[in-house]
Amino acid sequence: MTKWLPALLMTVSLPLLAAQSPSYGPQLEGFQYPFPAQNFTFESQGAPVQMGYMDIKPTGTANGRSVVLLHGKNFCGATWEGTIKALTGAGYRVVAPDQIGFCRSSKPADYKYSFEQLAQNTNALLTQLGIDHVTVVGHSMGGMLATRFALMYPDQVDQLLLVNPIGLEDWKAKGVPDRSFDDWYARELKTSAESIRKYQQSTYYANEWRPEFDHWVDMQAGMFNGKGKEEVARASAQTYGMIFNQPVFYDFEKLKMPTVLLIGQKDNTAIAKDAAPEALRKTLGNYPELGKAAAKRIPQATLVEFAGLGHAPQIQDPQQFNKVLLESLQR
Repeated sequence: MTKWLPALLMTVSLPLLAAQSPSYGPQLEGFQYPFPAQNFTFESQGAPVQMGYMDIKPTGTANGRSVVLLHGKNFCGATWEGTIKALTGAGYRVVAPDQIGFCRSSKPADYKYSFEQLAQNTNALLTQLGIDHVTVVGHSMGGMLATRFALMYPDQVDQLLLVNPIGLEDWKAKGVPDRSFDDWYARELKTSAESIRKYQQSTYYANEWRPEFDHWVDMQAGMFNGKGKEEVARASAQTYGMIFNQPVFYDFEKLKMPTVLLIGQKDNTAIAKDAAPEALRKTLGNYPELGKAAAKRIPQATLVEFAGLGHAPQIQDPQQFNKVLLESLQR
């Protein structure tokens, strides 16, 4: 009996877990953000769009500085929760937008996604909020966007911080085959909480898992589990194409502002790695080496390495990450 009982319990529990998975709308309707969420409505590419964001005032003594936090591909402004608390407690005003195509923001069907466009959208939001100088913190895909933003608006960026940014290598140039939109779309339609959790455990958290990580799995999976999942999958497929085909890798030497690279050493993220030949796949996403190489190319770069942490150090070890982040902002 003891031999088959665990298997029976697992068989019974899986449907129950699936039934309990949340379902959110295509703009994360039903998901509670950690701070008051607002919407910025503006015209982009000839049509009205809505950009979700949080604008959080300092809880500590205000220092007059503003920080914009740019989320990654499979993240949202909400995933910066712990970072926001640390920054506002230290006196910073924090703006955390959801980019068009992601999370609480519009996902227009015929939108032409580019990092230039997302940077322009972010700049329009900051202008609307009356912010003309900012420290930019970008994580994962947000690191690519932060780099493009800093190159487009160098006089507005006081400091640039890149947290395990993707784009430290050009996957296509290395021989990773591109996927068509249809291939990406079919792949994204299969997204589930189980597939998200498996990927995050191996990449984001260095094979560590804690119950609090499930909250962010539910956030992402809920958009693919609810009404409008086709809209979400389409936007996700389009933005994967943007990431793969619009490298910032060749522009690092042009960055003019002080830049800090915050690199979890257990990260192995590389877009479309699963489509690459096995021999090539093993060489991709080597963040210990990618971080060092990028730091050598960026004129005013400081490299900070987190031993034992993966792709999302701000979530995996917020205490360590926030301490280093606040120290880096004082450089």
